[in-house]
Amino acid sequence: MSTKTVDIPKAQEGDILYDTSEKVFPDIKAEPGQKAFVFIHTVPFEGSVALVNLKTSTRLVRKGFDVSIVLYGPAVLLASATRGYPSVGAEGFPGNLAVNEQLKVLMKEGATIYACRFAMGALYGFREDDLIEGVKAFNPLDVLDSALYAWKEKAFQLNTWTV
Repeated sequence: MSTKTVDIPKAQEGDILYDTSEKVFPDIKAEPGQKAFVFIHTVPFEGSVALVNLKTSTRLVRKGFDVSIVLYGPAVLLASATRGYPSVGAEGFPGNLAVNEQLKVLMKEGATIYACRFAMGALYGFREDDLIEGVKAFNPLDVLDSALYAWKEKAFQLNTWTV
């Protein structure tokens, strides 16, 4: 049997354990016309990266950036309008539709969301009609060209690639 070497009270609900008031870096806001591109290539629900990127994208919109989100590879499934269980739009478990809801928030607040037609059709048999309303399907050649456009525009870029 091991002996405890430290005896301190357990944390209780509501206890503040971290200094959330300190911010190390300046709160940067976009200058007029500045763009941000978020490229997402990830399997939905295989980790938190997609939802974290969408939350970060929302923060970029609220900081004034003109935000474009490029979904390609398995990430096109994030934009499925047919998700739900046991019926479309029903949460199979709490948070099951968080990604869908965040995409809708982003579009409502001005972001543009793109989904690659190649990934939809060739990889998943996923139709353009199955996209959340407002998500724009794009040519697979635009994956590279959107990145080059972002570079040419001197846009902030966030790239996530997981498999």
